[in-house]
Amino acid sequence: MSELSQLSPQPLWQFFAEICSIPHPSYHEEALAAHILKWAKSKGLHAERDEAGNILLRKPATPGLENLTPVALQAHLDMVPQKNNETEHDFTRDPIKPYVDGEWVKARGTTLGADNGIGMASALAVLADDTVEHGPLEVLLTMTEETGMAGAFGLQPNWLQADILINTDSEEEGEVYMGCAGGIDFKSHLALSREDIPAGYQTVQLTIKGLKGGHSGADIHLGLGNANKLLARFLFLQGKKLDLRLINFTGGTLRNAIPREAFATLALPQENLESLQQQIHAYLSVIKTELAAVEKKLALQLDQVPAQGLVLDSGCNERFIALLNAMPNGVVRMSDDVKGVVETSLNVGVVSMDEDKAEIRCLIRSLIDSGKEDVVGTLTALGQLAGAETTAKGSYPGWKPDPSSPVMKLVEETYQTLFNKTPNIQVIHAGLECGLFKKPYPDMDMVSIGPTITGPHSPDEQVHIASVALYWQLLTALLKAIPVKA
Repeated sequence: MSELSQLSPQPLWQFFAEICSIPHPSYHEEALAAHILKWAKSKGLHAERDEAGNILLRKPATPGLENLTPVALQAHLDMVPQKNNETEHDFTRDPIKPYVDGEWVKARGTTLGADNGIGMASALAVLADDTVEHGPLEVLLTMTEETGMAGAFGLQPNWLQADILINTDSEEEGEVYMGCAGGIDFKSHLALSREDIPAGYQTVQLTIKGLKGGHSGADIHLGLGNANKLLARFLFLQGKKLDLRLINFTGGTLRNAIPREAFATLALPQENLESLQQQIHAYLSVIKTELAAVEKKLALQLDQVPAQGLVLDSGCNERFIALLNAMPNGVVRMSDDVKGVVETSLNVGVVSMDEDKAEIRCLIRSLIDSGKEDVVGTLTALGQLAGAETTAKGSYPGWKPDPSSPVMKLVEETYQTLFNKTPNIQVIHAGLECGLFKKPYPDMDMVSIGPTITGPHSPDEQVHIASVALYWQLLTALLKAIPVKA
């Protein structure tokens, strides 16, 4: 933590260090929430929570700026819990261990939580630093954004007093976001039928690992390898030839993180083991070539393991592998309206299996509702063909761009004045909470900014130190530049 305390702006980094020290993965934010409320009350700030658990803090305007339009700074309390396979870490109990590596702050073997911990830290730093000039100010910290946006869904009208909301959940300094994709969760459940492992069969585990992983929205266009899909592809290619019979298949941990690892426990005739090893070697060469530009550490590993459990019978084995292999993944369509931005995508995020059923969890994202509906239809049809039960739920709206937004124009002008260059006005293919905020607060003017964060939702997550200083400079200048309330 001492490393972070040496960074500038110091109040922001100090808050971020405190946030890292308190475990706060999704559904486990209470300790962090209690810490923030205690701090706010010690500072004499107005502090309260709603039924969804969201926190609202208020600070009076700097003397002389009482007539400025009220502003809310917004961040979410939770972080994505992802770790490297060899890292021992309990996200519900262990602190994140940040460290400085050249121009970046990283974490040791886990996600860093800069998404959205830096934004949260910046909002708290504004409240703490009386040298920052601002009008009437609110800070809204929402619950469980990463796994369904529960706090944003539960936000009630007439709680916030602000007319402008600045979301701090963007991840590229120099870009200003005025819109985002909506999303929906999709699950496929396939009933499994099993039988004894045939005599003369060897049990092995096939592991794919070393993939980068990443954010299933912001990184989906990068062509990163999806461990679930790559392993399913091999099983489909070689399953019948080598009589590969599944005992278990697991891959990925979160539907909004591109899966980095997947594991298949298999039984096959002893005489086919050498052929399996040869085919793995050949397949690894193929996918390394295909993904050479983006995946440098991709590996396939075969281990012999003790015989355990039952195998899927031949028909069930074939249906499961075919279903997983046939599922689309990645970019479905690029936007015609916003050049260079993904319109519709999906991530085959989590695959799990128990004795009697397999579950495949996907997250579909789209800038347009019809895009989500189209992918839901495709996955539903695949489920019907495979005999799987399917459900689509948890739909949340996108944030429709408003090119005439006054606060977006103000951010653009402020950035130009500060840095003598024009920021990029963007629509992001990720789920920001702004679209949900528009339901209880339809007239609120919104914008999203943030520092440069790479590898969010993966253990490679890192935040660029210099960009945090630039983001802080923009944020504090913007608060002072807010116009007088009409």
